[in-house]
Amino acid sequence: MNIFKFTVVCAAVIATAGCDQGQPANPTPTTTPEQGTSTVPFSDFDATKKAAESGDAEAQLSVGMTYQFGRGVPRDNVKAAKWMRLSAEQGNATAQASMGAMYALGDGLPRDYAEAGKWYRLAAEQGDTASWVFMGEMYKNGYGVTQDLVEAYAWYDASTMAKGGSPFASSKRESIEAKLTADQLAAAKKRAAELLEKYGNGN
Repeated sequence: MNIFKFTVVCAAVIATAGCDQGQPANPTPTTTPEQGTSTVPFSDFDATKKAAESGDAEAQLSVGMTYQFGRGVPRDNVKAAKWMRLSAEQGNATAQASMGAMYALGDGLPRDYAEAGKWYRLAAEQGDTASWVFMGEMYKNGYGVTQDLVEAYAWYDASTMAKGGSPFASSKRESIEAKLTADQLAAAKKRAAELLEKYGNGN
């Protein structure tokens, strides 16, 4: 999982239930623009913005991240959300995950867990394993969905097994394991295997 994706999912998890095992405790993204994989040097910003305005999804993501981190431009989460949405609507999984985080945090957008879950699910269904953890959080806590610990465990477990999965999915999974009956645990593990098979090994 790259640094940007980790920051996105950790921030969203903090917004709901908190990160485990010493993960960053600040709900505001703390990585620098250089650590994100989709930012561009500010000297290229004008060209990238033109590409974004022409409909290039990767350029839209880059412009969104540039505004999100305030690199060379004033930090503006409303503009960041605008460009992230354009990219996300074209199917960019990283932008979809970012939209999920923005809705979960109320960062540039009104806090709305149902919307957060929608965008995280879209990213998750493309194999974005960072988003699988938020799906677990959604079902664990009943944010925007009916609480379902079996489904929560399944998303955590799938992320744990996936290539490039979340570094803290395992602790999240273990936090609810004792609350499941033997039959529920078996069902959750079966569902996790189905998720992994259906959505691949992640990004």
